[in-house]
Amino acid sequence: MKKILTFCIALFSNICIFAFDWPQTEVVQSDKFYSYFGQLRGGTISNSLIFSDPSEIKAADNGKVAVVITDFQDDTNFFPSTLGNSIILTHKDNLLTVYGNIDYDTIDESLKETGEIESGAKLGYSGNTAWQQGHSSLEFQVIDIKNNTAINPRILMPRVGLELPLYYGEVILQNKNGKQFKVATQNVIPSGIYRVYRKRQKIAAPYRTRVAINGTVVDQISYDVLMQSDLQLCAMGKKNYPKSVLYPNEELQLMGETSLTPGKNSLQLTLADILGKEAHAVYILNVY
Repeated sequence: MKKILTFCIALFSNICIFAFDWPQTEVVQSDKFYSYFGQLRGGTISNSLIFSDPSEIKAADNGKVAVVITDFQDDTNFFPSTLGNSIILTHKDNLLTVYGNIDYDTIDESLKETGEIESGAKLGYSGNTAWQQGHSSLEFQVIDIKNNTAINPRILMPRVGLELPLYYGEVILQNKNGKQFKVATQNVIPSGIYRVYRKRQKIAAPYRTRVAINGTVVDQISYDVLMQSDLQLCAMGKKNYPKSVLYPNEELQLMGETSLTPGKNSLQLTLADILGKEAHAVYILNVY
């Protein structure tokens, strides 16, 4: 396993990130995945990366077969059946890789006996058994069992091609009473604590969102990892944001929270992709 960098995330420090090889034969352009980590999917925050096309599936690194789960013979109660036929590998540093939506008939019988496995070893071929039935492609997860987090697989894998372009839809401020203000047309608002929402992109979530007031960053939500808090998956910002706050409906995505005080306030918003490319928006608010 090849260590490539160490970084710090709020609430966690000195978390080591390692490079994984591609978990399938076919390489996918960065803007061509079927579903991305951290976006709204199936009524929850997705902790998976779903590839776009059927392919042979292979081990992303050296490890050990922990369990083989099948649709019709699963008594583990460890991973949900939404993965369909799947294989879980353990790796060093308390990491698991999960390979879901596999065609059962392509799983080698030798894998069903727990043992060591090498990076690049064939695990099977993508099938049509998981939640994304009708879309026969790999569902891939990386789990840090020590920190009880799901890691965005894309920060561990080689990235090929361009990222999806980031853009702003309508930006909405919502106060603690649920009242909403569309800042493009409503720039005179009362003081208070607000959640900053934007009309979300349907295909993918940005890698990071940032909210600043008068040049000072007040909140930043990262999609490096998702953590479990009170039995819910949460994205991390200045607090842990569960799905009900991060995605209150099918249209909106949280960018962060802020407190607005009386006077003129400059609301500065930033979206960033995984390569660091940013899209910005600025709104001048008259707060009373």
